[in-house]
Amino acid sequence: MWLPLVVVMLSCVAEQRGSGAERVRRTGVLTWGADAQGGEPYAMEDPDAPGGMRGFEVELAEALARELGVRSRFYQNDWSNLIPSLERGSFDIALNGIEVTPARSGRVLFTRPYYLFHLRLMARANDATVTGMESLRGRRVGTLANSQAWDQLQGAGVQAVPYEGVEEPYIDLEQGRLDAVLMDDIIAQRYGMPRAALRVVGDVGEGYYAIALRPGDESLREELDAALGRIARSGELRAIFQRWGIDNPTEQRMVEWTDAQTRELLSTTRAPRLGWGQLWLFLQASVVTLLVSVGAMVLAVPLGMALSLSRLYGPAWLGRLATLYVELFRGTPVLLQLYVLYYGLAGILRLDAVSAAILGLGLNYAAYEAEVYRAGVLSVPRGQFEAALALGMNTRLALRRVVMPQAFRVALPGMTNDFIALLKDSSLVSVISVVELTKRMTITAVDVRSWLLPGALCAALYLAMSYPLSRLARRLEARLERG
Repeated sequence: MWLPLVVVMLSCVAEQRGSGAERVRRTGVLTWGADAQGGEPYAMEDPDAPGGMRGFEVELAEALARELGVRSRFYQNDWSNLIPSLERGSFDIALNGIEVTPARSGRVLFTRPYYLFHLRLMARANDATVTGMESLRGRRVGTLANSQAWDQLQGAGVQAVPYEGVEEPYIDLEQGRLDAVLMDDIIAQRYGMPRAALRVVGDVGEGYYAIALRPGDESLREELDAALGRIARSGELRAIFQRWGIDNPTEQRMVEWTDAQTRELLSTTRAPRLGWGQLWLFLQASVVTLLVSVGAMVLAVPLGMALSLSRLYGPAWLGRLATLYVELFRGTPVLLQLYVLYYGLAGILRLDAVSAAILGLGLNYAAYEAEVYRAGVLSVPRGQFEAALALGMNTRLALRRVVMPQAFRVALPGMTNDFIALLKDSSLVSVISVVELTKRMTITAVDVRSWLLPGALCAALYLAMSYPLSRLARRLEARLERG
């Protein structure tokens, strides 16, 4: 019964062997990775054909596959992890507005570029103080993490704020959470410029999109270079750009591009490094993680206790409301709750990113704490509460002096477990632009071209924050047990 499975596994391994061009021809498919969240005009889901894709890079992938005599197949992958997924063999090429940067050119192979973009700086229309990059020193500027714009901001003396999506930075700029946004002109044209409250400051740089491949796939790169050259010279490449409204006279450089220009573009590399500067950034991110986690737990503990007591001892209507709260926050993803709180309610509740992170995680974990405390209270024999009432205590005094001290001892392990889980779940707040420990690790891993050392350092810092809490909780449990 194991023979068919072994055969399938061996065939999969065989398909990964050989040069890139041979592998693609053997399978008859050119697999490419991209992120549909990046949206128009790169690659996105086709609303007219459920399950299908559209975008100028979708058309480009199809044209390249046709030139190679194979079919194209799209693989969804988060944009920030496209390069690591490419390296592990998830697909043949990464094609999704991937900019040629020194950090990437020393890590993967790049084809000749297929699109020339400009870095476009935008600010609020009513903010005349933003006149260029020099006017933004010390101020908050949003962009995509690990992009060319991110690298430029890092060296400009500004407070670069990383995002994972392309629309969120412009929302924050409108709401006054940012002073400016620096993005590729294609992104700015689609998501920033249509907003009446924003204005274009100017273009402050240029760069190139190219296709990324794994080292060792030089034969596939050569064939893709030749295919790109053919569709560029035939006019098909600029025709694709025109259909998506991104063509301009500078794109003629892609038609006239030479191999010598490719060699010059890819000649600049940067040596990997994980120095004291990066270690200091990790420590700063650890402080942010601890601040968010402690702040959220400080909110979750009293709110959770109030919810549990409302369900057990409050009037019926209050108990139903508390039950509804617990089921709502426990039954929906915390990631969704953070998005709604920070972006969905931005017009009503204008919070900075750290405050929204603390509030969002605190409200979510209050639902879990409520169940922990409810279990603790129910573990105390009902007769003790009734005896306290018979001695003349009112409900509040009986709970405070008789029930809750015993319930706390039962609930303490659950509380400790929840706080450690909260410490790790704080990594989710990176979606609302908080640079906590895990986000810092991902940024650094791309920069130094390694996930092992940054990942090990990140794990060590998480352990250093959570282990003392575990020890403290065990000592407190032992002390309560003796009492």
